[in-house]
Amino acid sequence: MCGIAGEISFSGRAAPNQVNNMLEMLQPRGPDGAGVWAQGNVCLGHRRLNIIDLSARGNQPMHDPHLGLTIVFNGCIYNYKSLRQELEKLGHHFFSTSDTEVVLKAYAQWQENCLQWFNGMFAFAIWQREDNTVFLARDRLGIKPLYYHQNDNGLRFSSTLPSLLKCTGVPTQINERALHHYMAFRAIIESDTLFHDVHKLKPGHWMKVSQDGEVNIRRFWKLQSDPDDGERHEQDWQEELEKALFTSARRRLEADVPVGVLLSGGLDSSLVVGLLSELGQKQIHTFSIGFDNVAEQEGNEFRYSDIIAEHYDTRHQKIFAEHSELLAQLRPCIRAMSEPMVSHDVIGFYLLSREVSKHVKVVQSGQGADEVFAGYHWYPPMLEASDEKAFQVYADAYFSWDFEQLSKALAPRYREHNLALQYVQDYFKLCPAKLPVDKALLLDTAVMLVDDPVKRVDNMTMAFGLEARVPFLDHELVELAFRIPHRLKMKDGGKYLLKQVARQIIPNQVIDRPKGYFPVPALRQMQGEYLDLAREVFSRQVARERDIFEMNYIDQMLARPQDFTGPFGSKLWQVTLLELWLQEHNIG
Repeated sequence: MCGIAGEISFSGRAAPNQVNNMLEMLQPRGPDGAGVWAQGNVCLGHRRLNIIDLSARGNQPMHDPHLGLTIVFNGCIYNYKSLRQELEKLGHHFFSTSDTEVVLKAYAQWQENCLQWFNGMFAFAIWQREDNTVFLARDRLGIKPLYYHQNDNGLRFSSTLPSLLKCTGVPTQINERALHHYMAFRAIIESDTLFHDVHKLKPGHWMKVSQDGEVNIRRFWKLQSDPDDGERHEQDWQEELEKALFTSARRRLEADVPVGVLLSGGLDSSLVVGLLSELGQKQIHTFSIGFDNVAEQEGNEFRYSDIIAEHYDTRHQKIFAEHSELLAQLRPCIRAMSEPMVSHDVIGFYLLSREVSKHVKVVQSGQGADEVFAGYHWYPPMLEASDEKAFQVYADAYFSWDFEQLSKALAPRYREHNLALQYVQDYFKLCPAKLPVDKALLLDTAVMLVDDPVKRVDNMTMAFGLEARVPFLDHELVELAFRIPHRLKMKDGGKYLLKQVARQIIPNQVIDRPKGYFPVPALRQMQGEYLDLAREVFSRQVARERDIFEMNYIDQMLARPQDFTGPFGSKLWQVTLLELWLQEHNIG
């Protein structure tokens, strides 16, 4: 929901033209309206997607002259109605029915402690007249993004990195640590971006910026991993989990427009449909996408999504994307990425979102269940890992490239340190969880999930003004999941307790099916036109002179792409995607 941008100048008046430049890039995130507000050294901008309070009273930037507060807000506070009632009891008066105004009044009442009251996804900035400070915050699990760059002259922020790059003076020097993380993890994590001195506000953190340039960043939420291995029975956990799932799905129905579901046909999205149906939702809008088969690899899972659509009599639409459409839309998809996103299914979400946005403005999606409920193949090996070797066991299963391969692929100046492995080693050493498997689950949920599937869904849906909500990432549900003993999550191949709940709600055919992924076979194979694309990308002078990759090694990959594949797909696609992202955003 929406896009936000702003500037806090440390040396004079803010420049609305810089904010307007950012807003122009954010137009797809908020096609329903735009606004800019400036006061002295602060300028705030907003692009609006109408979801709650569709009237002009919900427009932003939203200013309350009595409180001396102005806000730009992206996201949704699902408990805003009960919070409004609480704030009214405390003497606050409201001029709109929006959740944005609830955030504003909550900040007036509780300052930074207001964040503890919010259930939802959010990134926002609030200017306070009293001390001329700007308070920024990002939700607990990083569902909504917030990028910023600070220098001696000021701080600028935006919902996307390409938008921020429209400001003068934002650096584009490659960050070596981020490059290593991208290659190993298939994502750029934590507060890093691909560029030095350009950052993301980390999930569960707030930042306060003063007019003289003092910046304070604090954490307001941290996921704990303290499984309860007591005498509690499996049935008790199952009942509590089922209740939490229904609560989360119900919360994400909060909207003044219809809410649909992205239905892949897997357990997670199917369960979302089942939960909504049990909550009384009828004729739910559901959407699936499929691609052409390549060799022996099937390009769709329609047979599973059909089961759910027929069982619940949903208003189902199947979208089929042919090779020609996939290829034609690759570049627009890459331009929609805030950061390079290597996962093959990103183009699927892009094409799916384009069609879904023609029918609804809000969808629920199943991201996060595999991390939260232990569904991935690298968790079982962690059960046998020693404390000393756990980080290496994780890396062996999770990394796309080991350091020997990486040293061949990267230019010499990026080969000195094994930064990805060092990160995992440090994380496992400092992680408060006792067991290696719990450390891995915590790392994946608190870090990897944020900057891969969650970011992917936000970017691709918001490219078409479509708001995606992720019920498996309700923070109270996630906290519950991390209290459940891992034996109840990992039993029988993983996600055991979630499957037990699902058996009470949805057909067994989609629960006991082989595990699938969003299949995009063409990008996994890198044949034909896709190989031609890679060759064209790396034939350009800017790619040859960029000095990120060892070009002789790239040439080997282009000559024999089938030799450079792994469990996470084509390594040629990974390097091509990075270079193409830089080219599409005109970064020399």
